[in-house]
Amino acid sequence: MCAFLCYDSGMELEKFYGHDKKIMRFDARLKNLEDKFYAGEGCYPDRVFSSPGRAEILGNHTDHNHGKVLVAAISCDILAAVKKRDDGRIKISSDGFAPFELSADDTDAKECERGTSKALTRGVAAAIKGKGFVIGGFTAYLSSDVFRGAGVSSSAAYEVLIAEIFNRLYLDGALNAIDKAVISQYAENVYFGKPCGLLDQSGIALGGLSALDFRVPTSPEHETLAMPDGYALVITNTGGDHASLTAHYAAIREEMESVAAYFGKSVLREVDENDFYAHIGSVAEKTSGRAVLRAMHFYEENKRVDKAVAALKNNDTAGFLKAVNESGLSSLIRLQNCAVPGDTSQRVVLGIELSRKIIANGAVRVHGGGFAGSILAIVADEDVPSYETKMCEVFGKENVFIASVRSVGTSEML
Repeated sequence: MCAFLCYDSGMELEKFYGHDKKIMRFDARLKNLEDKFYAGEGCYPDRVFSSPGRAEILGNHTDHNHGKVLVAAISCDILAAVKKRDDGRIKISSDGFAPFELSADDTDAKECERGTSKALTRGVAAAIKGKGFVIGGFTAYLSSDVFRGAGVSSSAAYEVLIAEIFNRLYLDGALNAIDKAVISQYAENVYFGKPCGLLDQSGIALGGLSALDFRVPTSPEHETLAMPDGYALVITNTGGDHASLTAHYAAIREEMESVAAYFGKSVLREVDENDFYAHIGSVAEKTSGRAVLRAMHFYEENKRVDKAVAALKNNDTAGFLKAVNESGLSSLIRLQNCAVPGDTSQRVVLGIELSRKIIANGAVRVHGGGFAGSILAIVADEDVPSYETKMCEVFGKENVFIASVRSVGTSEML
């Protein structure tokens, strides 16, 4: 039996991979998963799910303080071959990682699991059960071409994938995209131990290019937009791994919230910008100069998102690219998340400055959490070959990824 290979790989696959050459590799990836599933389980899977990576276009480190962002689902994904179980066990096998199992009935957080996929799985299960749903087990074999530790949110892609598997197998699709994003954020915050906002999970769950306003974080306003024609997203992993950087990410959120606390508020979105600037001297004394600079980034970034959205709606490509470049500069100077303090390798900054020298028509910025990992360049189609060649020369061919915006978020394919 071969449940998958009769899948029509025409227009349907374009929803997941655009016109990317990944369409040509889809059958091989799926056949490989099917073979591994059969070898390990003695039966074939009967469901297929896909969860994309994401590109953060604007809104660097503002979501956790209820800011505004512009985010895109992109054409790399975690592919999952799945079969429902009736014994309440959850079994996950993934290329390059040790398989693990847990019980859908045991959803208490385990300190020894923090920072692991097992913790994320247990956290998603706990959050869904906390909403009053009854869930059970499944077996899933995963294959991923999402960069790990390079700023395209492999952890969020995994969380939302697990939420969607539960959603389809046990909830009859009751969860919408934002529900799945909120559940996934809970798993990452509480079980995994990373104090992230909702940007990554929302972009991955929604699909397409989305403008999101997190003023009300559990029900963000969102709008679907379109990227300018004639440009590609080029993501370069400059080196390093996000796994050791949680404290640096946490410090950004903590320092922004320390500024908010000066005004008796919990997040910066609740603090009037004029009040902030009116008291900036005493705020800096009470918190720190870096905290004030990071708050300045927050306010300016929200305005840049508005400008970029307006530019996209008006087909003003130059205005959109200007906002992205200004955001990248603000991350470098105000947010200060382009290098780990004291690290002389400066790989992210090197990638950004090299890109500025090469790209005549486009934009470049740090991508994702920062401090290490990836940069994002928006490059005119005609300039992609020369840009790709130079970045491969410096950072390695395996670290340069040309992406397209994916129109659908995490979803069942079969």
